Amino acid sequence: MVAARRSHLVETIRPALAAGRIVLCDRFCDSTEAYQGYGRGVPRDALRDLHRLIAGDFMPALTLILDLPAALGLARAKSRGGETRFEAETLAFHERLRQGFLAIAQREPQRCTVIDAAQPVPQVHAAILAAVHEKLAGA
Repeated sequence: MVAARRSHLVETIRPALAAGRIVLCDRFCDSTEAYQGYGRGVPRDALRDLHRLIAGDFMPALTLILDLPAALGLARAKSRGGETRFEAETLAFHERLRQGFLAIAQREPQRCTVIDAAQPVPQVHAAILAAVHEKLAGA
């Protein structure tokens, strides 16, 4: 996973940023810290060290954390069908993930924006657009 991230960073992300493009990723180092660190108990400092090893000081300019109660998120994921190994995990695992993402957001509020994903889709959409527009305006 980390080798794939390094490759994606070197071959896709950095060249696109160098060309003045905006890059969107659906997962990056925060997901690794949440899933492997908070969810699976891998030492979080080691995960952050590993990220620095493959990416240096590179971090996303903006991370959107779509937050909702773990039981609701798990129910939504299961309703889509095609259960993955993550949807098969316990509710306690998903609670740890949620707390992990919220802890990351609290630790790095200048980069992370938490969006209440329990709201109706139009409000979630508007909140996402507002966060992206605010970041782009300050860039």
